[in-house]
Amino acid sequence: MISAREITTLHDELVHLWHLEPTAQESSVSDWLALVARQHHANIELWHIEDEARTPGATDAELAGVKRRVDRTNQRRNDLAEELDRKLLDWLEPRNLPNLAAPLHSESPGLMIDRLSILALKIFHTREEAERMDAPVGHAERNADRLVILQQQRDDLAGCLESLWLETLAGTRRFKLYRQLKMYNDPLLNPAIYQKLTR
Repeated sequence: MISAREITTLHDELVHLWHLEPTAQESSVSDWLALVARQHHANIELWHIEDEARTPGATDAELAGVKRRVDRTNQRRNDLAEELDRKLLDWLEPRNLPNLAAPLHSESPGLMIDRLSILALKIFHTREEAERMDAPVGHAERNADRLVILQQQRDDLAGCLESLWLETLAGTRRFKLYRQLKMYNDPLLNPAIYQKLTR
C-alpha cells in the first residue's frame, strides 16, 4: 500500500501542477494516493496562507482573517493526516496487523507523509529561489546549498517511512493512530471562545 517513492513523486508533481494551475485536479490515482493528494493540498494552501500573514503593510483586520484561515486549514491538514493512518490501519486489520507484540514506532505513517509533503514544498520554493534571476549576489549559492540538505532530509525520511511499512507488514514493528486532539478550534474546549460566548 505504501510506496515512499510514489508518494514523493506525487507530492512533487502536484506542487508543480498546483503552482501553475491552483484549481487543477490531480491525475487518476488510487483512492490511497488521492487521499495523500488531499492532505498535500491542505499543506500547499497552508503554506500560501502563512505567506499572506507576513505581507508587509497588512492591516490588523487582514491578519485576523488570515489567522482564522490558518486555523481552519491546519485543522483540515491534521484531520487528513489522521485519515491516512486510519486508512492504513483499516487495510492492515484483516491481515491481523499491526502485530501488537511488536515494538511501537513513535511516529505514524500519516505524520511522516505530512512531513514529506512539507519537505516537497520547501524543495519547490528553495529551487525557485536558487533560480531567481533578480536575486542578490550569493542568493543562488545559498539556496543551492539548502536544496541539497532538504533533498537529503527527504530521502532519509522517505527511507524511514518505507522501512516502517515493511517492518509493519513483517510484524516486527507497529504504529498506532495518534490523535492530534486540537483544542483551539473547539468552542467547548477553548476558554477564549466559550468564556466570550457565555457572557
